[in-house]
Amino acid sequence: MVVFHESPLKAPAVEIVDLSSEHEVDDEKREVEREDASSPETDDGEEYDHLSLYEDMLDGMPDHAEWEDEPVDVCTVEESFIFRKRLRLVGEDQFITETIEAGAITAKKLCTAFGIRPPPFLEGQPDFKYFPLLGLGITRELSKRVKLPRYNTIEDAVHLLEQSKNIIVLTGAGISTSLGIPDFRSKETGLYSQLEHLGLSDPQEVFDITIFREDPSIFYSVAKDILPSTRKFSPTHAFIKLLQDKDKLLTNFTQNIDNLESYAGILPEKLIQCHGSFATATCVECGYRVKCEEIYKDLKAGRVARCDRCIRNLRLKPFGIKRKRSTNGLSTSKKKRQSYEDSTDDEDYDIAVAGVMKPDITFFGEDLPATFHDRLTKHDKDLVDLVIVIGTSLKVAPVSEVSGFLLPETPQLYISREPCQHVDFDIDMVGECDTIVTELCRRAGWDLKHEMVKEDDVDVQLHEGYESRYSFRITSA
Repeated sequence: MVVFHESPLKAPAVEIVDLSSEHEVDDEKREVEREDASSPETDDGEEYDHLSLYEDMLDGMPDHAEWEDEPVDVCTVEESFIFRKRLRLVGEDQFITETIEAGAITAKKLCTAFGIRPPPFLEGQPDFKYFPLLGLGITRELSKRVKLPRYNTIEDAVHLLEQSKNIIVLTGAGISTSLGIPDFRSKETGLYSQLEHLGLSDPQEVFDITIFREDPSIFYSVAKDILPSTRKFSPTHAFIKLLQDKDKLLTNFTQNIDNLESYAGILPEKLIQCHGSFATATCVECGYRVKCEEIYKDLKAGRVARCDRCIRNLRLKPFGIKRKRSTNGLSTSKKKRQSYEDSTDDEDYDIAVAGVMKPDITFFGEDLPATFHDRLTKHDKDLVDLVIVIGTSLKVAPVSEVSGFLLPETPQLYISREPCQHVDFDIDMVGECDTIVTELCRRAGWDLKHEMVKEDDVDVQLHEGYESRYSFRITSA
């Protein structure tokens, strides 16, 4: 039996409050339990720091498949599904009684049922040390959207497409991979897995605004790999355009920065580019904005693009010469003016002298455009009657929170190469995005026109142990 008075999992510090219960906990008792739950073993605030770390860890946690090669005792996908379902059925208190208190499973392992990988700093610690982390995981699980039980089959998905009038389509990199544009998080083929040679502590630092300001050459060295080399778009883009043509598209929220939605014909008033795009670029020094075509040569060459307006202004000033930083941190002047266009990546120039052009994509550390929040909260929330999430693992906030923000009775479909373990969609369709949307259109009797669409036979199979998760696979070409 676990001794809960040392760090009670059911204490209010991590308590899940059942809003439907009429039972009210005495305020004085609650305060005592809170003090017991938060009592640190040391006076240096270590436990408090760890609690704040726990909350950060819950965002962007990897899926079970990403733990396969690691020595972590985890719940299987099937076990996780059963645990989460049981939690919702019996409530938090009874769930804890049946699992942790009964000794059926450790808190450390049970954390993995809610998509939480045990952190290194807790390794070797007593099991009750995992209670705060487990409590937060349970809190998040109970706050998630609940699947609507009346939608389970592919026929249900087709019917929703046919009947809905205001569809939100939320898209990620998976809708462009058939064009040869890599996604970000796929093992081996994803962009992040290809950036290990840069020696960064985290591949996402390539898109960190602080890193960009310190050394823009890191971003420019990989920009060519994510820059669309063509205006061709995928059948999934064409599917979204078809929804627009049928007057069913409310909004396409895209996390992609390739601007292919615009090339597919999605109207500006229907499109929210949550993370910006390569359509334009802006000088970080003077704010001068240009079409991104003007810096394509630099992007393709992996060369840091400089602001033409800054260069022109500097050439008009008698002291507007380029300064190269010396090795001791002091700048030295050169009387002979050099061309910024001839600058090489290994030259270290003061950004204040010649502004760097930053493509107008949203980096980590930057706010999303106000249009994202305004459109979602002030326009779409009360109008949407169907949500389709396509080609994204929903790992990056705040876009990852859209599903839970919308009204709970709004049906939601999920289409991607891998299932999303941390969101309960009504119907999950797993496979290549182009294959799935093409099959849905075929079943709906819609004519999806695209040169990549072929008359293939598609095998659709229900995943064992699931009532609404299906795999799509082409069986003939």
